Amino acid sequence: MSLAGVALDAMISQDLKAETPTDRHGPDPAGRPHFPPRAKSVIWLMMRGGASHHEGFDPKPALDRYAGKTLAETPFHDDVVKSPYYRNVREQVLNNVIKTDQARVLPLQKGFRASGESGTEVSDWWPHTRELVDEMAVIRSMWTTDNNHGAQLEFLSGRHLLDGCFPTVGAWIHYGLGSLSDNLPQFLSIGDRGMESQCAGGTDAQYLGPEHEGIWLTVDPKNPLPYANSAETISRPVQGIKRDLLSRLQAQAAREYAADDKLRARIKSYDLAFRMQTAIPEVMKLDDETRQTHSLYGLDNPTTRSFGQKLLTTRRLVEEGVRFVQVFHGGGAAGAWDAHSNLISNHTNMCGQADKPIAGLLRDLKQRGLLEETVVVWTSEFGRTPGVQGKNGRDHHNYGFSVWMAGGGIKGGVVHGATDELGFHAVENRHYVTDIHATLFKLLGIDARRLEIPGRKRLEIDYGKPIHDIIA
Repeated sequence: MSLAGVALDAMISQDLKAETPTDRHGPDPAGRPHFPPRAKSVIWLMMRGGASHHEGFDPKPALDRYAGKTLAETPFHDDVVKSPYYRNVREQVLNNVIKTDQARVLPLQKGFRASGESGTEVSDWWPHTRELVDEMAVIRSMWTTDNNHGAQLEFLSGRHLLDGCFPTVGAWIHYGLGSLSDNLPQFLSIGDRGMESQCAGGTDAQYLGPEHEGIWLTVDPKNPLPYANSAETISRPVQGIKRDLLSRLQAQAAREYAADDKLRARIKSYDLAFRMQTAIPEVMKLDDETRQTHSLYGLDNPTTRSFGQKLLTTRRLVEEGVRFVQVFHGGGAAGAWDAHSNLISNHTNMCGQADKPIAGLLRDLKQRGLLEETVVVWTSEFGRTPGVQGKNGRDHHNYGFSVWMAGGGIKGGVVHGATDELGFHAVENRHYVTDIHATLFKLLGIDARRLEIPGRKRLEIDYGKPIHDIIA
């Protein structure tokens, strides 16, 4: 009875998380936010390889007017190369700098159309997604410093790979807030994995501790949790006896090695894994969804089925109380959106896979009342150059590109920031990638400056600044 009382007290304490501001420093033991939150969860969609902003969410008619000309043959040469922003690049690969003196302007490879009451222009490659523009804030003025695919990790951690590995945004949210579910991880990563040898492939927690690192989840309804089943058929009572023994051994080890962070994380992971044996298979029962829901995500089409399954699973995870789910789209080491040649065939294929499932996710969240408490972020590590590369392709472009956010306190139907006439530099309301982090923290009720770790000095740019103009 005493043990039951302790457990009940712990559960009640967690359920009664305060919604009032607090001036404490560091994460609260009960997982309370620093101030009243607007959102509970985040879904982060990363298009790996570099989706083109020119043929996405930032139309530039000047590309058509000056098609075939070098930058020096346009009126914009000095605005580009003499801009102070031109120095915002750190090469991870030698001589990977954009050759502005050689590349010729590539015209727009796809048309645009205004959509929604806001009239926001979005490419014809995103016909389903643009129907939801009135739910989105499109940010056309992002920039970063890595001009190679380490920018994927820079967007998630805020730091260039040349600086080393740092905690990712998902890990910070995991560290700063309490759990919404006892049976599921609070930081999950789904989809096409790449750069796994560097910084845990985008799930790194580093000095926050291993218990805050993201967990990779493979979406496979036929095998929902690999390695979770015993090699032998063991009855439930026997499983309970073994788990009770393991729990007592773990408790003893935890007392003897109280300062061992890795041991503590391992114990937590085993406890969570036991509960996941039941919870994850339930989440993966996609056949429980209606035929209409399957169609909404594109599960009835071979082109969209794979990504649609991942996003439907993501909705079910958020519905069950997962804080942060990041979903990667685009396989391969660099990422399949990396259209150095044949941009048309590349983006026709990639957008064809992603467009309907993303729109389906937004519609589904909205109709279930989940969009009000869930922030959806659509990103790529950078955009593509205004100039042509290879055979009608575009190179990496970190100087200016687009992302969008929706739900969870975000204003809908707004466009924020701008690039120059060629879409080269972000010039109006410029935002480094950590400004997206800061905006999420604001919506989740977290003050990142109160999460400071003793002995771990952060740079000012690490914190970012909330984009207040897109917060409702």
